[in-house]
Amino acid sequence: MVDDARPARTGARREEVDVVVVGAGPNGLAAAVVCARAGLSVEVVEAADQIGGGARTQELTLPGFRHDVCSAVHPMAVASPFFEAFDLAAHGVDMLQPDIPYAQPLDGGRAGVAFRDLDRTVEGLGVDGPAWRSLVGRLSETWRGTADVSLSDFRSLPRHPLQAASFAAGVFEQGTPAWDLRWREDVAPALLTGVCSHAIAPPRRLAPAAGGLWLASLAHARGWPIPRGGSQTMMDALADDVRARGGVIRTGEKVESLGQLPRARAVLLDVAPQGLLDIAGDQLPPGYRRWLERWRYGGGVCKVDYALSGPVPWEAEHLDRAGTVHLGGSRPEMQAAERAVVAGRHAERPVVLVSQPGVVDDSRAPAGKHTLWTYAHVPNGSPRDISDQITAQVERFAPGFRDLVLATDVLPAAGQQQREPNNVGGDIATGAVTPWQLVMRPVPAWDPYRTPLNGVYLASASVPPGPAVHGMGGVHAAGRVLRQRFGRKVDPLDVVRDAA
Repeated sequence: MVDDARPARTGARREEVDVVVVGAGPNGLAAAVVCARAGLSVEVVEAADQIGGGARTQELTLPGFRHDVCSAVHPMAVASPFFEAFDLAAHGVDMLQPDIPYAQPLDGGRAGVAFRDLDRTVEGLGVDGPAWRSLVGRLSETWRGTADVSLSDFRSLPRHPLQAASFAAGVFEQGTPAWDLRWREDVAPALLTGVCSHAIAPPRRLAPAAGGLWLASLAHARGWPIPRGGSQTMMDALADDVRARGGVIRTGEKVESLGQLPRARAVLLDVAPQGLLDIAGDQLPPGYRRWLERWRYGGGVCKVDYALSGPVPWEAEHLDRAGTVHLGGSRPEMQAAERAVVAGRHAERPVVLVSQPGVVDDSRAPAGKHTLWTYAHVPNGSPRDISDQITAQVERFAPGFRDLVLATDVLPAAGQQQREPNNVGGDIATGAVTPWQLVMRPVPAWDPYRTPLNGVYLASASVPPGPAVHGMGGVHAAGRVLRQRFGRKVDPLDVVRDAA
């Protein structure tokens, strides 16, 4: 807790700060940047020995092979108002852009390919090209209007209501039984379904359709960049900015109770609902605690990282230049696989997401060698190692892949929480992706960031706008802290810009 309502600390350290942030993931660090740039004294406490949360980079397989621990490709970062204000490039972060953001192979050596160039994408989709342009291409032209809604706190009116309505119309089409009406062949719908699969939910639902259309439109508008050197570089840039303004970041300190923390006027928690229960459950009012206990976590992931002796030998043309590849086959096949996961079953052929950073970043592996980042969707909490099925899915579309594998690192869904505590049961979205849980996360409240505890706020993917590396959950929470605890009625993004 904080100040006047905080239990007595048991440790010896008694220094007082303005703001304490628990968790040095993207949202925690974004909140720390806002508060530090506002002139407040900030201390960040992180349980792991390395900052970054789900955006860390480590040598998981062999020396010299650098793998992203969770998040690897960052369309939401280049769409984020926070990262735009922070200016990653000015802090030495090189966001490399594959000219093919993502692709979707199909059996028979065919593939849907999303080029950054919309015209080239439309041309490659043949008879369905005009339909792609009228849906995804149209939304790519109004991406800022979509960002205004998608990265907001979901508590304010959109500044571009017509653009928001246009996006909603596309969501209702692709998230309902009408999703096939505009398509004539199978490549374009499979290409879009692969993007919708990022939600780890059956793609023919409103929330996955919204996420898929948003990400697909960003591919043409902003690209799907891969940071040179790994996602860690983004997190290091945020941490360096906090330290440069007098902030302190402590790693290797697991917070098990609020009483461990320094005395502060505000505490921002970059934790999942389960994390808040673990830290302060006995201090929360029963009603609020029950909402946290009812929070539903979504499907998990089994992650497999590969060290390869060479590039993946994709059968279809252009896939050797794609930063991201979605493996799952046709639209009906992916729909069936994701339904199995929701029902608590392992799909025989799971949906697999692949990132091959070596198409733009030669710093990830020794010369001539490559890393491959993959994960497959599995039921929440699954202890099963499905690396053989993941390898089989890659081999299905890239014959000879097995012969390139030098080493692997496998982390089943049940082990994800040990590496990143917010990924409960392997749920990297910090909660099932449903319309209710996107808006009312984690409790139905007008101010979802402020907890019932005096001066304690949630600043994680468990508050709006939800998952992905954009930092906006931390920014919105920090804005509340500035207003409610320090009387600063300012836009937190203006604070970031003005202090640059």
